[in-house]
Amino acid sequence: MPSPVVIATRESRLALWQAEHVRERLATELGLPASLLGMTTRGDQILDRSLSKVGGKGLFVKELELAMVRGEAHLAVHSLKDLPMELPEGFVLAAVLEREDPRDAFVSNHFADLQALPQGACVGTSSLRRVVQLLALRPDLRIEPLRGNLDTRLRKLDDGGYDAIVLAAAGLKRLGLGERIRSVFSVEQMIPCAGQGALGLELRESADALVGAVAQLGHGPTWLAAHAERAVSRALGGSCSVPLAAHAVVSGGQLTMSVALGHAVDPLKPLLKAAVDGAVPDVAAAEALGQQAAQLLRDAGGEAYLAMPA
Repeated sequence: MPSPVVIATRESRLALWQAEHVRERLATELGLPASLLGMTTRGDQILDRSLSKVGGKGLFVKELELAMVRGEAHLAVHSLKDLPMELPEGFVLAAVLEREDPRDAFVSNHFADLQALPQGACVGTSSLRRVVQLLALRPDLRIEPLRGNLDTRLRKLDDGGYDAIVLAAAGLKRLGLGERIRSVFSVEQMIPCAGQGALGLELRESADALVGAVAQLGHGPTWLAAHAERAVSRALGGSCSVPLAAHAVVSGGQLTMSVALGHAVDPLKPLLKAAVDGAVPDVAAAEALGQQAAQLLRDAGGEAYLAMPA
């Protein structure tokens, strides 16, 4: 077991909070001293283009994985929604921590909620998932790209560039910025993306002892829900270029999940939606439900939505 355990993390304020949270849990619950290795990723550097055009969310994790390959770090902490559905060979998702609020937050300095926005108001987000669901609720809105870390996005709002922006509620709450939330979208209004609100801990598969220890930090219901959600995305080629939403809740051994798929080229096309539920005694059962939900979306016409032009 390495001592200290070196945690690779992005250097944004939210990423450092997440890594520090894991460092504290390693120390207090497992008696493992840990330190942080802050890194800048390609995803942090490229801010003038949407992620769907420059390689997807994997741009936020590659440098952290390379640090583990080189032996500079032993563990990486990710917002689970940023972790690609297929991990590189030799890496494993060792634990998923208990989920924070998974919902999307409406943030505005002048309007209380989405319905209060005037006709044609400008809303900032670079998430295709949010774009298609916002337009399903308010087709009159003008949606403009919004990149950068959480503080940068809030500053762009405060500088007057947008009437409102949409952010993950979890990040705002973790940084003590809950007062910036004017309202939250219910899961029925706007289904979150796979893994939203949860933290994933990625390690080298060969680090057997540390993988086993870190797994003790995981939260069973969130672990199963996350595997179901990620199975939907994996089955549909989920990436930043696919406007896909998947949110599961596990309670009493039963999983319920809502999914939605939008059309990336024509975001005003009707959303395709489906729901599944069933017993989840293990990860295999959770992933099977995710695959079932993906098939329901395909059966509802999803193939045409997924057939993006070259």
